[in-house]
Amino acid sequence: MAAEAFLMADASITILADGSSVPKNYQHILALAFAVNEINENPTILSNITLGFHILNSYYTARTTYKATLSLLSTQQMFVPNFRCHNQNNLIALIGGCISDISANMAVISESKKTPQLTYGSFLPSEGVGIHFPFLYHMVPNEAKQHMGAVWLLQHFGWTWVGLFAVDNDKGDQFLQTMVPVFSQNGICYAFIIRIPIWNYVDELIHLLVQHWETYVIIIQKNANVLFVYGEPPSFQVLRILLFLAPFMALPPLGKVWIVTSHWDFESLSVQKIWEMQTFHGSISFTVHSNQPLGFQKFIQKIRPAWAKGDGFIQDFWQQSFSCSLKMSMGLKGEEEKTCTGEEKLENIPGILFEMKMTGHSYSVYNAVYAVAHALHAIYEYSSKHRRVAEGGRLIFQNVQPWQVHHFLRRILFNNSVGDTVSFDDNAELIVGFDVTNWLMFPNGSVVRVKVGRLEPQAPPGKQLTINDGQIVWHQRFNQVLPLSVCNDNCHPGYSRKKKEGEKFCCYDCAPCPEGMISDKKDVDACVNCPEDQYSNEDKTQCISRVPSYLSYKETFGMILTIFAISLSFITILVLGTFVKHKDTPIVKANNQTLTYTLLISLLLCFLCSLLFIGQPGKVTCLLRQTTFGIIFSVALSSILAKTITVVLAFMATKPGSRMRKWVGKGLANSIVLCCSAFQVGICTLWLSTSPPFPDRDTHSLNGKIILECNEGSVIMFYYVLGYMGFLATISFFVAFLARKLPDSFNEAKFITFSMLVFCSVWLSFVPTYLSTKGKYMVAVEIFSILTSSAGLLGCIFSPKCYIIVLRPQLNNREQLRRKPK
Repeated sequence: MAAEAFLMADASITILADGSSVPKNYQHILALAFAVNEINENPTILSNITLGFHILNSYYTARTTYKATLSLLSTQQMFVPNFRCHNQNNLIALIGGCISDISANMAVISESKKTPQLTYGSFLPSEGVGIHFPFLYHMVPNEAKQHMGAVWLLQHFGWTWVGLFAVDNDKGDQFLQTMVPVFSQNGICYAFIIRIPIWNYVDELIHLLVQHWETYVIIIQKNANVLFVYGEPPSFQVLRILLFLAPFMALPPLGKVWIVTSHWDFESLSVQKIWEMQTFHGSISFTVHSNQPLGFQKFIQKIRPAWAKGDGFIQDFWQQSFSCSLKMSMGLKGEEEKTCTGEEKLENIPGILFEMKMTGHSYSVYNAVYAVAHALHAIYEYSSKHRRVAEGGRLIFQNVQPWQVHHFLRRILFNNSVGDTVSFDDNAELIVGFDVTNWLMFPNGSVVRVKVGRLEPQAPPGKQLTINDGQIVWHQRFNQVLPLSVCNDNCHPGYSRKKKEGEKFCCYDCAPCPEGMISDKKDVDACVNCPEDQYSNEDKTQCISRVPSYLSYKETFGMILTIFAISLSFITILVLGTFVKHKDTPIVKANNQTLTYTLLISLLLCFLCSLLFIGQPGKVTCLLRQTTFGIIFSVALSSILAKTITVVLAFMATKPGSRMRKWVGKGLANSIVLCCSAFQVGICTLWLSTSPPFPDRDTHSLNGKIILECNEGSVIMFYYVLGYMGFLATISFFVAFLARKLPDSFNEAKFITFSMLVFCSVWLSFVPTYLSTKGKYMVAVEIFSILTSSAGLLGCIFSPKCYIIVLRPQLNNREQLRRKPK
């Protein structure tokens, strides 16, 4: 096997690192070396192939990136673009970079050579898509998925008033053009937008700080406690320096919740390791999903400057991380610098400079190496099946071309050493989610990442984001209470939002819910109506069932009216019985017994019909209430009118030569009663046939109650009935009034006049009182009017006669009745 390995040309993977000045990025190189080492020691993947790698630094500039990429395509140790000698190692793939600009610059050259490139940095959807760079593979999904995750995160915590930070370049412009409408569509507003400047020199940065001090004041004064930042590592360094210099300008520290994307690992330059990071304590980021391959920590613990041959980065990393020199040198004042022993331990480095656990970006590099290895393995198996066996039984494995790796890489599918699945979708993006990470920054420089949730873009709608709220640690300013980030205080239940003129829709006033409407949640757009059988409580936060309201026999008022009606009915029966008993006496015979009995019976029915108004209204009682009352009262008034006319005619008939004698008799009186009553019966019949009364429920008149009532159907017909009774009463009153001066022996007209006066007074006062009351009190007013007016008729007309019959029987004779007044 050793001979076969020797005959094979080494396959080479190249990584382009993103700047050696950031010690934290050195873990990306270690992850590459660890993965290559694992693969070369694993005979089941590439048994006859040895992977090698070459690492170059981009220094964040396009010029150096182009040069570094071109050098890979030249003869080793010689920069001759587009020229390769026969002894050049076989370059099969590129890995890099962490910044999208570097990846795009690399892709311009790698595409021309059809060399697969696996980038481990995130990118905007319009950057590096397959149609532009078909050989570019993304180990991190595009940023649009993280941005939507940020929107869901803001909605999860109810943060609607957010400050936006965006790098001041074309990518920042694209980010704002995309996110501002998305925010608005999801009920989120931006409180302010701050552009993070791009700089190259410290003096430029100081100038920018002076220029942007007003911006810092805006951040403090605005009540946006959440800041969503878009930028790559260089922009984070700018922000760090701005925050570091802020105290020197007497500006207070920021206590906010920072939400960042997977670009940031909160890495620091070596000169920044003494700068406090408390401003970012409690930050939340969407980090590339990571896991911890077995043996990685032991691998990096063995790293030493002395034996790491071929590593052009370790010396710079070691000196920056431990603030020492691997060679004896003199400082600026002639003092010797601290000398590195070479045995320093990486676990003692502050977390802002280096982390012992594999980060998301390093894990992406690790998976990228394995993806290339499995693609080579697939090529090896394919060649073994389709090529002949050469002499001596050895397989002839021709030199692998980069485009062949691309062909197999597109369809790669495997589980890595920790069990995570690695495969690409149609857009050459790794099918993977993000970890929602809570960052804990400690004064000694240590950094702790806490996974508090997951973002799975492929999950069903509504389940893409999962958050464990209880695990999150917030900035010290919030005392571990969920921060609020809203334009104004929430509208509590019982209130609804009211737009403020000239302000964003996230800024609003709170208006109390109108009567009969509620809101049981915070910040509702509009109050909702309670069902008809319910009403709003005093706080307008819930609906309460209404209590049925009607005049019941069980309540005190209903009982009093019932007793009053029955008592008057009993008195009427006694009067009727008295008149029947003394029917042969002159005072009973004097005014038409039939009219007297008709009037007494109608008054009795009037008292009894008032009971129809007490109790829960039903279909039958609603039909009978007003019509029965109207017809019976019309009979009573017709009887009184007939009695009045009879009295007048009887007096006029006594005059010598009078022609009125032929009109005196029962026929005229009965005709008056029948005709006048029949007209009322016609009105009631028309009422019942066109728009009859019916049971109804009034839920608006009384708060908290449902008034069970009889709807009159046609109010006009109801007032026709009342008006006709008023007409009869008025006619009776005027006729009786004109006959009031008749001799006492024949005069009953003055008692009828007084009774009509009482009747009209009662019903004239009834109308405004009836219209001004609601519910059972309106019914009680009508009952009281019926009983009072009927009692007035009974008392005014029959009490004088009962007095003579019962108490002064000696006056009840023909001589006394014919005696003329003195």
